[in-house]
Amino acid sequence: MDVALAELLHDPDASMDQIARAAGVVRRTVYGHFPNREALIAALVDGATEAVIEAHAAGRAGVDDPAEALARSMLAVWDIADRYRLLVALAQRSVTMEGIKQRLTPVREDCVALLRRGQESGVFRSPVPAGALAYVHEQTLFGLMEAVNSGALDAADAGRAAARTALLSAGVGVEEAEGLLARVGS
Repeated sequence: MDVALAELLHDPDASMDQIARAAGVVRRTVYGHFPNREALIAALVDGATEAVIEAHAAGRAGVDDPAEALARSMLAVWDIADRYRLLVALAQRSVTMEGIKQRLTPVREDCVALLRRGQESGVFRSPVPAGALAYVHEQTLFGLMEAVNSGALDAADAGRAAARTALLSAGVGVEEAEGLLARVGS
């Protein structure tokens, strides 16, 4: 799987034969695990999704303040998203965005609960419902991945941009968001 990911990130059009050669196995071995290239990509996306779920949980762990939890979560998720951003672009061709969204449902549901808690406590002042904001934050990450892929944004700045955008869209003031980001780091 690691070799397949590396090969596909290096060459998004890498064939199963190329992946097998890079892994030091015959093509039949790869096909023994994955019936086709799309199944291999789907398995890689599943692995990336699990990593995102873990990063999201780790970023929020032990943090009571909803704004800080949101910022830390976005920073942690970006670290994973950055590693897999080219895979997401590739997966959009075969797994589809709908398939990716379905895989991210646990993270989205967790974000909805966090955003709702922040809105109820007055930390988040956005009039946009928590469920809609969770989609906005998810799409922000995808948009930032595209911005990095196209060269419009440096990957080193994208995690902070994701956290800042999430905080601002949730209704945290600019100065408050910047102060929070300065405290939690990038």
